[in-house]
Amino acid sequence: MPNPCLPTFALLALLASSAIAQEPPAEEAAPAPSMQEILDASPAAHWRTPDPGQTLYMDLDAGTVIIELAPRFAPAHVANVRALAKEGFWDGLSIYRSQDNFVVQFGDPTEEEADRKTLGSAEPHLPAEFERPARGLEFTTLPDHDGWAPEVGFVEGFPAARDPDAGLAWMAHCYGALGAGRDMAADSSNGAELYVVTGQSPRQLDRNITLVGRVVRDMELLSVIPRGPEPMGMYEDASARTPIRSIRLASEVPEDKRIALELLRTDSPTFEAVVEARRNRRDGWYKRPAGHIDLCNVPLPVRTPSDGPAS
Repeated sequence: MPNPCLPTFALLALLASSAIAQEPPAEEAAPAPSMQEILDASPAAHWRTPDPGQTLYMDLDAGTVIIELAPRFAPAHVANVRALAKEGFWDGLSIYRSQDNFVVQFGDPTEEEADRKTLGSAEPHLPAEFERPARGLEFTTLPDHDGWAPEVGFVEGFPAARDPDAGLAWMAHCYGALGAGRDMAADSSNGAELYVVTGQSPRQLDRNITLVGRVVRDMELLSVIPRGPEPMGMYEDASARTPIRSIRLASEVPEDKRIALELLRTDSPTFEAVVEARRNRRDGWYKRPAGHIDLCNVPLPVRTPSDGPAS
């Protein structure tokens, strides 16, 4: 016996298929903005100009490395570094160590203390400044777990870590970090022997050496220095070392000769968007966003004001 319901079902199916065919196609989600697009759209208020009195120009034959000092974390060491720079301590010295995947180091490598270059008005001995009270610091926290500290993030542009329970904070040994070399005693550094991290971030050094700043421009001038052939990247042949023409405070340079720079504020909404864009890469090449970023992999954009958009 014929089923009288079949025509009804067929009609409903036809109407449903017709309705589906008439529905407008769903709009594709707009692609997430790239980091560069985020930076290009950033307002001027999200950028800052480094303090010339806390900025070093390291002049090499290959160009000028620019370093921002961190007095909030190491005030005594930074004061010594500023005094040494004002008095030309590093002028004519050299980068005498370049260890693969680790650091370059500069200062006076003379072994006999009596023959070393005088420190001038700088203090010969300083207390260790491995960490400081976290209170009073504007800390921009990253959302991801860190293997070296309970919390990590940024303080005024510097990669940093903190322990909320202990109430302590410290700078992190990321690529480009500037540290004060020391001997066995914790208080044996004075800022005359400095190093810059040029390899994979040696975070095991956190809270073991005083960090005094970070390179903010032309880091590649240090990272490409040929590796020293001797143990720990030293050069037995002094002629193989990289000469330092001078290290000066930007404030000691005539204003019209200073290098204009702007750094993205790490407490700004633009920086928050940059971090998220790097945590979850959604540009075409990536097939699976990571949903995680390491402290030392977060980009810290810098730009020249006359250039407009950042790089």
